[in-house]
Amino acid sequence: MTNANLNIRTDKEIKEAAENIFAELGLNMTTAVNMFLRQTIRINGIPFELKLSEPNETTVKAIIEGKKIAEDLNSEKYASIDDLRKALEV
Repeated sequence: MTNANLNIRTDKEIKEAAENIFAELGLNMTTAVNMFLRQTIRINGIPFELKLSEPNETTVKAIIEGKKIAEDLNSEKYASIDDLRKALEV
């Protein structure tokens, strides 16, 4: 196997924090990056879950309330934002 160099840029603090963790695990940066790359190849994708931030509790409650209102046949409905503004007196 022929070696190839990989040059990346990252914040100094991130690099140092990662190196400290790797050292505690008995690894160096090269070994850790190679582990990441091999795992990427093995699973044919990023070896950890990537997702957007989950909504906070207030947002979750608002979503649930909005769904209930939308499904409630007795709740007031508005054909336009202007109708809603009139109802809210805004």
